[in-house]
Amino acid sequence: MQNDESSAIGAPHSPDPVAAPARKRPKPGERRVQILQALAAMLEQPGAERVTTAALAARLDVSEAALYRHFASKAQMFEGLIDFIEHSVFTLVNQIVEREAPAREQAARIVAMLVQFAEKNPGMTRVMVGDALVFENERLQSRMNQFFDKIEATLRQSLREGAAVDGSATPSVDAQVRASALTAFVVGRLQRFARSGFRRAPSEHLEASVALML
Repeated sequence: MQNDESSAIGAPHSPDPVAAPARKRPKPGERRVQILQALAAMLEQPGAERVTTAALAARLDVSEAALYRHFASKAQMFEGLIDFIEHSVFTLVNQIVEREAPAREQAARIVAMLVQFAEKNPGMTRVMVGDALVFENERLQSRMNQFFDKIEATLRQSLREGAAVDGSATPSVDAQVRASALTAFVVGRLQRFARSGFRRAPSEHLEASVALML
């Protein structure tokens, strides 16, 4: 995740060599970003499906109470990560869909983009496949389910238009089957990536695998 931190401003020089430098006070909103970055980084560690607020506070060298000054609950922290996932992915999906490209090429690009996003953000992958949400509020898993439903709907729309152009007698059915298979393929690849400790890259033989389904 990106953090727009400005460059640090040094503390005024003091003639006393034992004087501690003044502690930099985070700007409004900066601490929230730091908390989310730390949470995502902790989820990248093997066996870190469940992150406690105590461990998160210790990583940031703050108290648990300090975390709750920025987020009402741990569920809110995960919602912040999901917001980042949704915004990042669907901004890219919209860019792909807006380009004038054959339907199947659009679908292949969307699948490749999701896989690349996961590889670049391993901690987010654990959120996307639900491993990090097992012990959290049910609404978080519901949001991720809706995320993949929306991905499938986007793929279905692109593929339906392509099937119609190709002269299919059942473009809606053809598109629904392919969109469902592609979405399940992406979820499966992300699950394998997360549960292998991020050793099995989801992009393995990606182009050939997608070509088989399209």
